[in-house]
Amino acid sequence: MLRPFDQPTRPRIRTIFWDIGGVLLTNGWDRGQRTRVLSRLGVDLVRYEEMHNAANFYWERGLSTAEEFFDATVFAPNPELAFSFSDLWPQVCAESKVLNPDTLDLLAELRQGGHYRMATLNNESRELNEYRLDAFKLRPLFDYFICSGYVHEMKPNAGIYRDAIDISGFYPETSLFIDDKQENCEAAIALGMNAIRFESPVQLRASLAEYGIGSTGQETPVLAGRD
Repeated sequence: MLRPFDQPTRPRIRTIFWDIGGVLLTNGWDRGQRTRVLSRLGVDLVRYEEMHNAANFYWERGLSTAEEFFDATVFAPNPELAFSFSDLWPQVCAESKVLNPDTLDLLAELRQGGHYRMATLNNESRELNEYRLDAFKLRPLFDYFICSGYVHEMKPNAGIYRDAIDISGFYPETSLFIDDKQENCEAAIALGMNAIRFESPVQLRASLAEYGIGSTGQETPVLAGRD
């Protein structure tokens, strides 16, 4: 029987990967946002939704531009519209809001602690990702950014997690991934990463504590058998 000081501990967490939409900010362009913006502009929503998924496949993977995406889904099917992409885009961006200020505070605390590499791991078009990083001053909080619009892969496909692991420079078991979707967390776990499904700032703090990660970012050893 192992004595307490002989018991194995979890590998030290070295990198914390954060989803953005649904954790830190609202989503970038979800159905509710599309409905609000496009309905007030007179766009046929039924026709738009029929084309959204096919066009979005390329846009969120960085394989088409925002202008190409909206030309295919909004302007080409509705030639009578009396506005342009330059009119539409600011309204798309304005749909983004801070979702959980307390979660942003926690992120900033962990960043200030300096004990971990901090990175994003999110599904987002290149243009919306760039806008949101700048508008909400997220860039200083992270060391690097794994975004579907940059690496041409989307969660929960395994490729984007492999890219994140490779870019981190550490073993997957030293990574901790935070996301609001269960399927995304399960995909990370399948590749050997640790994951927390985000529900609230309070719940996230408690879940981080289970990894020995406190509000200052200092990690203490946690016995593997306590899972």
